[in-house]
Amino acid sequence: MSRKILIVEDEAPIREMLSFVMEQHGYQAVEAGDYSAALEKIVEPFPDMILLDWMLPGGSGIQLAKKLKSDDFTRGIPIIMLTARGEEEDKVRG
Repeated sequence: MSRKILIVEDEAPIREMLSFVMEQHGYQAVEAGDYSAALEKIVEPFPDMILLDWMLPGGSGIQLAKKLKSDDFTRGIPIIMLTARGEEEDKVRG
């Protein structure tokens, strides 16, 4: 059974490219384009990893990561943050 990766990215071309690459490497890619869609897709069986954009419609990726890490059921899911932001302050916040 392939490992499931949730890709949360509001820009469809980026999300589709990430999904394509993950599937080419044998992963099952599940896509979400905003905060609400991501919450709907984080269900059992939980994803093995989440690629999470920093800025999303409906809420930030940081907010979503904090929510997931505060929940006993989802805190163990690894999260990789994706962002085009490069300011030092943003790196510290992430």
